[in-house]
Amino acid sequence: MRWLLIFGIVLVAAGVMALVVPHVVVTDTKHVLDAGPISIEAKEQRVIPIPMIAGVTAVVAGLGCVFMARRRA
Repeated sequence: MRWLLIFGIVLVAAGVMALVVPHVVVTDTKHVLDAGPISIEAKEQRVIPIPMIAGVTAVVAGLGCVFMARRRA
């Protein structure tokens, strides 16, 4: 059940990161004009919020996986 322990640790780490970082910023680059040697691009930033319940759920599920892996070993 070593894979369950590793999966649990990864879930706990991802959950803690989700609780520490409240949102992720993604930058999209779009080509607006491409006429010969002239190229114009527009950059647009999007903010993707991470719900707190997702971080808490990941931590609880990860701890459950770690507990189950240690119990079976």
